[in-house]
Amino acid sequence: MEDKEILSMHAKNQGVLNIAPQFEVKNRKELGEAYTPGVAIISKLIERYPELKDKYTLSGKLVALVTDGSAVLGLGNIGPAGGLPVVEGKALLYKDLANVNALPLTVEQVPVDEFVATLKNMQESFAGFHLEDIKAPRCFEIEEKLSKVVTIPVYHDDQEGTAIVVLAGLINAARVVKKNLKDLKVIINGVGASGVATARLLFAAGIKNITFVDIDGPVHVDSQNYNHYQTDLVKQSADQTPYKNLSEAVKDRDVFIGLSDADVLTSEQVKTMAKNPIIFALANPKPEIDPQVAKDADAAVMATGSSQYPNQVNNILVFPGLYKGLLSADLNKVDFGLEKAIASALANMISNPTAEKIVPGVFDDGVVNTVAKAVQHYASQKNND
Repeated sequence: MEDKEILSMHAKNQGVLNIAPQFEVKNRKELGEAYTPGVAIISKLIERYPELKDKYTLSGKLVALVTDGSAVLGLGNIGPAGGLPVVEGKALLYKDLANVNALPLTVEQVPVDEFVATLKNMQESFAGFHLEDIKAPRCFEIEEKLSKVVTIPVYHDDQEGTAIVVLAGLINAARVVKKNLKDLKVIINGVGASGVATARLLFAAGIKNITFVDIDGPVHVDSQNYNHYQTDLVKQSADQTPYKNLSEAVKDRDVFIGLSDADVLTSEQVKTMAKNPIIFALANPKPEIDPQVAKDADAAVMATGSSQYPNQVNNILVFPGLYKGLLSADLNKVDFGLEKAIASALANMISNPTAEKIVPGVFDDGVVNTVAKAVQHYASQKNND
């Protein structure tokens, strides 16, 4: 699609979203019911019983889609205004794919505590927070602190969304190569927001042997040039070998998960991996290794973040259904148990996984409802425990 076409499409209606009324106001009676004096009845009731707010107002079905524009995929730090089209586009996907109402919001790149306080002070207006395109390690602090001070779900798509789809794909990739998921030796190249969250979920899923590499080389327990979120992961791993470079670290690994930059993995490195290696080269717009190059180097399963190739690992598989489920479930936390339940549900959509099909397609029938039902089932089980 040409740049002019895209600009024209977004300019035609001043963006891709609009607010539509639930009722039409055509006369004085309807005005009095929809607004004053009728709303006084609702306001007094909610004042007395705050829990009724979600029944009588939009707040019970509205998600806040929040960015500071500090880490927009493929664009970097473009600021809150630059990030607005991204969250507006995701709000469109929420509505179009799952009939979920999401409001795009931008917040200045203020200190973490101020950012958290800003959202906390707005929580009465929403049923959940979806954080988007916030750089690491700031995003970890924001999500951790915000989750502790609000009573509604907090979800960071770059973290949990990526992690869930990676785990779903890995479950089926392990089936294809006939290896036990928990026995896989994994290397994660790119230990930012997505890499940290993916590692945390893989650990929670029982995978113990994970090696980490980032821009300054392999991450060690005592690395001075990495933050504690990154070094803490190494402490959890069964492999704490102080590798010198990616070539050393990738040797004999069953799985390479790239959440980094284009062309950082070579065919020679793939050939040193364990038999039937699994390659998730998820950098966008160009993967860490060309899929054909990886296959020529005997990669058994190949996935990317691009729609140009089979096995697209894309967060769109998660977030619409996640909040569709959360809005109808009594659940206010997105925890590892929920993430694993969603990953398992997505993986099980593929009854006979193959090297070319380990995750559902973005537009496959049933994806949103499968995720939503997994959320509802998990909430029901948890609330009955």
